[in-house]
Amino acid sequence: MNFLKQIKVIYTINVITSNNIIMGILLAIPRYLLGLAYVVFGLNFFFKFIPLPDMEGDAKVFMGILFASNFLLVVKIIEIAAGAMILLGVFSKLALIFLMPISVSILLFHTLIEQGNPVISIVLVSFNFISFFAYTEDLKGIFKGGVRV
Repeated sequence: MNFLKQIKVIYTINVITSNNIIMGILLAIPRYLLGLAYVVFGLNFFFKFIPLPDMEGDAKVFMGILFASNFLLVVKIIEIAAGAMILLGVFSKLALIFLMPISVSILLFHTLIEQGNPVISIVLVSFNFISFFAYTEDLKGIFKGGVRV
């Protein structure tokens, strides 16, 4: 291999590596923000360090039912556990799978029941989708149809 070809190979490897590093960082930021958001808001359910606005109408009734049935308690425990898994880098893919239906449910609550400002829930769902994108190859199997034995 002549000298120019060697330099081209080295340059190509460096460009690919630096692009992968930059892409990895860009994909990690929403993932860690998602994990942090779920840990903080999950802990807020127990310790009340961030005051929540009062709800009215159907939203208040719906949240009352979720609270009285302890459904919200279970969801908040899952949020804290999955958020911590993402932040610690332990079973991050599994945590993203757990958090996606919670994120979509929060979005649906804010758009259909509360009919308020769904910006935060849109951001959560977007961060979850971006994080799924980072693991496209690893998570491809859960989207395939059929049963493999």
